[in-house]
This record gives sequence, structure tokens and C-alpha cells, in this order.
Amino acid sequence: MVGVTRRQFLATSAAGAVAALGHTTVHAQPLGLPIGSQTYPVRARIAQGQFADVLKDMAAAGIQQIELCSPGYAEFKSLSDGKQTKKILDDHGMKCVSSHFNYNTEFKTDADLAKAIDWAHAVGLTQMGTASLPGTVIAGVTSVEEVKRAADAYNKIAATMNKGGIQAFLHNETLENSRLNDSRLTYPILLGYLDPDLVKMQFQMSSMRTIGNPIMYFRLYPGRFISAHVHGVNLDAPLPPARGNALPVKTATPPGERGAGGGRGPGAPAVAVGDDSVDWPAVFAAAKIGGLKNYFLEQEQPNGGWEAMVKGAAYLKTITAS
Repeated sequence: MVGVTRRQFLATSAAGAVAALGHTTVHAQPLGLPIGSQTYPVRARIAQGQFADVLKDMAAAGIQQIELCSPGYAEFKSLSDGKQTKKILDDHGMKCVSSHFNYNTEFKTDADLAKAIDWAHAVGLTQMGTASLPGTVIAGVTSVEEVKRAADAYNKIAATMNKGGIQAFLHNETLENSRLNDSRLTYPILLGYLDPDLVKMQFQMSSMRTIGNPIMYFRLYPGRFISAHVHGVNLDAPLPPARGNALPVKTATPPGERGAGGGRGPGAPAVAVGDDSVDWPAVFAAAKIGGLKNYFLEQEQPNGGWEAMVKGAAYLKTITAS
């Protein structure tokens, strides 16, 4: 899979920011929005019944809002009582408007989707999304037919959410980060098939090294992006392996290892936002055009992920986009 070099990224971001966005300034909190964190990196603690303690620790680290994963994730089953979950959030002064859901179980049937929407309402969510759309991806390659099929199915799911007063969003993990069998990037093709009103996008910042500069996407598709996962990204690091079904080679990656870009993934060193090589003020300036309403730090690594999250939160307090 063709990636984006640091030089290419910085050249594009600098030129774009100067030409279309003006200079960036240093103040406090990008976009003037609460600094958020995804809770997936601390899923083990939540599975152990420590949700309230997690909220206390995140608040102490400067986190003002969180994004949950639904009870469709095994580690989050303790949060299946939506009203009780909302009470814990309120008791700790933590805001939560967004959550990831398990597509294969919670969006599988109309009844499953209705139950997921009921839980979302109980928790107080206004945004529901999923990590990736189901589809065949082999060695990072898919087909336009797979992309259209997946988009059509998700448009229907999103229409049901919309009727329930919920905005649907789509993250990008596997299908979205692939290429078509004619070498085109899947992501912009998928954007063309998804209904721009029914489905907003959540940009996975670590994927900038495989699907391209977020500044480019935010400027080319204004209003299409509702949120982002923010990770420290080393633009000079080797590209991760393509996701999807692996090729049948004799020696394979050990089971359970998860490839991801720029210091993200269980085996990669944690690189804090601000210690990496991304021009974050320029990214957040473009994010205004993209339409971002919230963003969430997500440092997954057990070898320093929490520390990187704390450091990243402190860094984000120092910047804004103008």
C-alpha cells in the first residue's frame, strides 16, 4: 500500500494552511471543544468494573469528555444498563455524546439496532458509529462492488438512526483504509457512496500515512467529518502491514498482533501527540472546514499508552486553530 511521506504531508499541510486557512495561533484547546478520549484503550479496567475510577483518572489528566464503546464489546458489558451508565457519567461531570458499536451484533437486525438506539438514548448519546464496515479485504485490496454494497447497507442503518434523533458516523479501520483492485484509494470512493447527511465520518489520524493527508480531506469534503481519533503519528516510521485477510505465506504475524500506523498498536512504542511529527495546529485549522464537533485521544499501547494520553492532553490544551 502506498503511504504518505513526512515531506509530502508537511508540504501539503503547510501550503494548504497558508493558502486557504491563514496562519495558526497558539492559545488553548483546538476548535474550542472539550478535550476527549476514547475508552477502548482502558477496556481492561472497565471490564473489571472500574468505570467510575477510569472517569476520575481521566478527569485528573485533563479529559473533559469521552467516547464509549457499547456493551456489544465484551469488555463493556458492565455498561449495559444505559441509565446507570449515564448516572455514573453525570456523577463525575463527564460528557459523552459518542460511542462505537459492534456492527456484526448490534446492527445485524432491526431489533438489534433498535436495542442499540435505546441504549444510546439512555446514555445521552447523539452520535453512533462503527469502527469499520464489513467487506472482503485481501492484503489491503477490495473491489468497488464491495464498497458500494457496504455503503448502501450502512446508509439504511444510518437512516434508522436518524429517525431516532441520532447522527451516524463511520470510523476507518480496514475496508476504508484499503485500495481498490485498480489501485485507487477506497476512502474517497466510499465517501461518494455514503449519504453525506446520514453518515458523517470520524477520521482515524494514524491512517493519514495510508489514505492521505487529513487536511486534504477536510478541505475537499467540507462538513463531512464529525469527529476524529487523535494519535501521536511518526510520519517517518515504516508503514504498517495492510489490514484484511493475510496472504498465505509460511511465516505470518503472530496471532493477536494488530498493525497500525504511526506509533499505534500493541507492539508499537507510544508516541504522544505533540512529541510526534504532525503539524497539529494546521490539522485542527482544516478540521473546522471538515466540520469536526469532537475529537478523542486514543493511545492504545500498553507500553506507555496512558502516559502518552496524559501528555497529549496537556499538549492539546496549548493549541487552537484560527
